Amino acid sequence: MEEENIKEDANRKNNFIKNIITEDLENGKNNGKVVTRFPPEPNGFLHIGHAKSICLNFGIAHEFKGKCNLRFDDTNPAKEDQKYIDSIISDVKWLGFDWGEKIYYASDYFDKLYEFAVELIKQGKAYVCSLTSEQMREYRGTLTEPGKESPDRNRPISENLDIFERMKNGEFEDGTYVLRAKIDMASPNINMRDPVIYRIKKMAHPRTADKWCIYPMYDFTHGISDALEGVTHSLCTLEFQDHRPLYDWLLDEVNSPCHPQQIEFARMNLNYTVMSKRKLQKLVENKYVDGWDDPRLPTIAGIRRRGYTPEAIRNFCNIIGVSKKESRIDVGLLENCLRDDLNDNAPRVMAVLRPLKVTIENWLHDQIEELEAQNHPQKPEMGTRKIIFSKTIYIEQDDFMEDAPKKFFRLAPGREVRLRYGYFITCKEVLKDKDGNILELICNYDPATRGGDAPDGRKVKGTLHWVSSEGSIPVSVNLYDRLFMAEDPEAENDDFTKNINPESLVKLEGCRVEKSLKDAEPEKAYQFERLGYFCTDSKESSKEGLVFNRTVTLKDTWAKVSQTNK
Repeated sequence: MEEENIKEDANRKNNFIKNIITEDLENGKNNGKVVTRFPPEPNGFLHIGHAKSICLNFGIAHEFKGKCNLRFDDTNPAKEDQKYIDSIISDVKWLGFDWGEKIYYASDYFDKLYEFAVELIKQGKAYVCSLTSEQMREYRGTLTEPGKESPDRNRPISENLDIFERMKNGEFEDGTYVLRAKIDMASPNINMRDPVIYRIKKMAHPRTADKWCIYPMYDFTHGISDALEGVTHSLCTLEFQDHRPLYDWLLDEVNSPCHPQQIEFARMNLNYTVMSKRKLQKLVENKYVDGWDDPRLPTIAGIRRRGYTPEAIRNFCNIIGVSKKESRIDVGLLENCLRDDLNDNAPRVMAVLRPLKVTIENWLHDQIEELEAQNHPQKPEMGTRKIIFSKTIYIEQDDFMEDAPKKFFRLAPGREVRLRYGYFITCKEVLKDKDGNILELICNYDPATRGGDAPDGRKVKGTLHWVSSEGSIPVSVNLYDRLFMAEDPEAENDDFTKNINPESLVKLEGCRVEKSLKDAEPEKAYQFERLGYFCTDSKESSKEGLVFNRTVTLKDTWAKVSQTNK
């Protein structure tokens, strides 16, 4: 991404995190350095909520001339896969951010983490526990009652060291023992009631193979990894606020090389959307959608395939800012950020989604004429293109009405309309099949109106988009809409899938687009004039046929629905 674009994106409005960092720098904290990190778990695909964290961490680092590490929290081999690592790397790059020469992995620190765990045992701050997971839940207590100490809590240090080493050497089966931090079973914060910091998991790791059969827990790994990388500000969402005392306790007790500051912010919630990874997985596994990259999902892979641009997402994250208060953002704001970007940058073309054949009666059979069309009406620097006019053209079915009311300004029998960049045409005859379905319109054109103006000054109220048979190609089109009909799909206790919008995907065959799109690049956005913004589908398109996805409508078609429901 060009330097000027990065600067523009980093020009964020003031927020409490920037204020904290500014104050730290003014006080000389961290020797004037700012190091952040984005630490995804490689166990699934990222979504728009992660995009907010990516933009925040990388944007803060850039604005304060610091560094942001991309670090994979790969501590659970049961759920991790290289395909998730690859997709996350691709997503961060696509959003326009650069982590430098090195990608970090929590697994890089497994040896060091083990040493820190041994150090805690030697200090009497950790012990091996043989309680089952069910027993531990029972012993943990509740929000109003203190927990009970494990029978193993006062196990001798030498015995703890011996069992922990034997755990590492693979002598015990999964679930036999765990290593717990010894803190306070009466703490009002349940996270401080002797949390598990290591468990046995006899499973090969994608990066360390069979070297380890015990793996550290996230809470133990996270803070120490931050410290080992010299992170100064560990930015995370509000659900980690209650974990911060444990984050700080561990860094203090293991004598870490530095002590990063954890700062929490509210996660992103969008209406008409679910963001829970568990719920997204249900949608995928139960075939409500076509995979993690389905354009109706809020995954970065999905919205990218739908035609969203990284510029629109970065601008959206900039506008919503960061706060300490949970709120639900109107997805219409995201869509408007996209419209703003595409309106400025998407070239214009003409397409007909539901074609109605029109024969120009007074046009010669073999006559082909090239007309000039603008690629962008407000940006002459984007140039022009040639479009073909011929005897047979196609217009949208709903641009014609046989019994048109007075305020219908499109084509009707005996009515004259303008064809965009073309001529005035008048409908002379309507051809139908035996069931009364309209098959074709017979029209005349006025040769004097080339370019869309009449020399005698007569006016028409309707201007239609169109394509010609010779100047267009057949394509398929996916009309995507919001996946859920309810603003808050999870508001009721019933299954959230009952709120799925049955019209969230409408597939159209036999559509036609200008021939200039035959070599359209995957995911490149265009404005189909009068219809919306569309892009080529990177998954379904092939040499045999192009498929276009509707990225977003020209206007917010849900605004009136929302007002009606209030």
